[in-house]
Amino acid sequence: MRAPSHRPAAGRRRARPRRSAASPYSPRQLGAGLITGAADDDPSGIATYSQAGAQFGYAMLWTMPLTLPLMVAIQLVSARIGYVTRRGLAANIKRAFAPPVLWLVVGLLVMANTLNLAADIAAMAQALHLAVGGPRGGYAVGIGALCLALQVFMRYQAYVRWLKWLTLALLAYVAVAFTIELDWGELARQLALPRLALGRDALLMIVAVFGTTISPYLFFWQAALEMESGRDGLTRSAGEVRRQLRRIRADTLVGMTFSNLIGFFIILATAATLHVGGGVRIETSAQAAEALRPVAGDLCFLLFCLGIVGTGLLAVPVLAGSAAYAVAEAAGLSATLDARLGRGEGHAFYAVIAAATAGGVALCFAPVDPVEELFWAAVLNGVVALPIMAVMMVLASRRAVMGTHVIGPRLRLAGWCATVAMGGVVAAMLATL
Repeated sequence: MRAPSHRPAAGRRRARPRRSAASPYSPRQLGAGLITGAADDDPSGIATYSQAGAQFGYAMLWTMPLTLPLMVAIQLVSARIGYVTRRGLAANIKRAFAPPVLWLVVGLLVMANTLNLAADIAAMAQALHLAVGGPRGGYAVGIGALCLALQVFMRYQAYVRWLKWLTLALLAYVAVAFTIELDWGELARQLALPRLALGRDALLMIVAVFGTTISPYLFFWQAALEMESGRDGLTRSAGEVRRQLRRIRADTLVGMTFSNLIGFFIILATAATLHVGGGVRIETSAQAAEALRPVAGDLCFLLFCLGIVGTGLLAVPVLAGSAAYAVAEAAGLSATLDARLGRGEGHAFYAVIAAATAGGVALCFAPVDPVEELFWAAVLNGVVALPIMAVMMVLASRRAVMGTHVIGPRLRLAGWCATVAMGGVVAAMLATL
């Protein structure tokens, strides 16, 4: 199924704006941005933020307010590309760049997503083992099968509504910060002027935080969700497009703020509980779970399990789905979560989702600790994000791609600032290696 062009076509009737009375800031208008932001706080994000707080204390808190505007800018770029063109990122790259660029970007995405999938599923399995016992391998296979079934057999609209509610499990980390006694003066000083020696470990952690905050799979996923929302086959008036772009801006701002706020509180909670008496390198899920003891007491392992499993169920379909969109679009195949197998639709698209999920499950059986795997998945995301961000910025600035809706000077500046910042931290990390 080919996505319709964003240019008006003769003979098509004009679309009536749907829900025109609803403000773009209304909760019912929040969707792709909120889901994408919540998926960003996946088990890999929880592990990375926990490691940052436990090992470096308050000295890593500055990364959250710094990455927020960068994250908002680059996600806005991806969302606008998807909505305006009614195509995913890979389809747009295919039309605008030579095949080597397309397959380099798609290959990097699939590699990063598969490792991230494996790390997330392994962490979910280990969390279940920690909370209730049982075989971790069996849990990994069951989680993979459940996530695959949800994507294949649930309708897209129900899928989106279901995903929104999984974000609530992350609020436990916010509660920790208001349960324990904090040194607010030291916290403010470290936010303003962090005392952080920029050695190898610190730079690795900064790249991991950037990579788990500004992740390439989020670009492809939000662009795909906005593409799905704009796939009505009708001509859109200029007023309707402007209204939808306002909705996208509000949705993205809320979703990314939620994501970074949760990340901030995870670093804060682990810094205040696990960083006591010097830096602590988290090596197991049990150690990470201890950060929730002030809130949950002896039930901290259960609460940690709920958070890991809840956000993992949110993120694994996003990881597999974004890879499927990219591969299917690059190969010129139909790509939509609305396809139904009973009608003979989307076989190739769902085959990619199945392959990505199965690959992630298989990697769970590798002899690597899940916490370490989660951290390195975040580092890889940071490295892979850099070329994809540069390609996105070129796409969003081309009138041949975006028509009259090319990104404006402010968003263009913010997007390139995000790209340069990512390039800077990656270059600094590689220099220390």
